[in-house]
Amino acid sequence: MSHSEQPQSSQELSERIDALEMRLTFQDDTIETLNQTITAQWREIDALKRQIALLLERLAEAQSTAEGPRHEPPPHY
Repeated sequence: MSHSEQPQSSQELSERIDALEMRLTFQDDTIETLNQTITAQWREIDALKRQIALLLERLAEAQSTAEGPRHEPPPHY
């Protein structure tokens, strides 16, 4: 505080504190909302990873049991 500034009145200080408390409340709510969103996204990512792993297993199984020629030259060679 410089010498030219006057000390704030208790009313002004109370208003500033109220404004800061409102901002803090809003920020806490925002942080909680973001945390819930991130948690939900991680759950979805984990589920998708499991699905991909299952699909890769099924694909490998299907390829190993597929009938027909594999990488064989056509009969006219």
